[in-house]
Amino acid sequence: MVKPIVDALKTVIPPELVDDVEANLKSTVSQQFEKMNLVTREQIEVQSKILQRARERLEKLESQVHELEKVLNAETTPRKGD
Repeated sequence: MVKPIVDALKTVIPPELVDDVEANLKSTVSQQFEKMNLVTREQIEVQSKILQRARERLEKLESQVHELEKVLNAETTPRKGD
């Protein structure tokens, strides 16, 4: 990300300043990213896995509720001849 900027700057700044400018630019970009409160790819992947497990649990619970409702309805539905 910083490299294209440094490459462009090499054409307008003296060669002896390139390393300093690059270091300062990397530091500045890094500080700005920290201020943005960005999350890492790893954090996104962890949250995705947690969400997937939650979805699976929800589907299982929905299925259990559905089965229990069937049983409850079968028990409360009057039978012929009662």
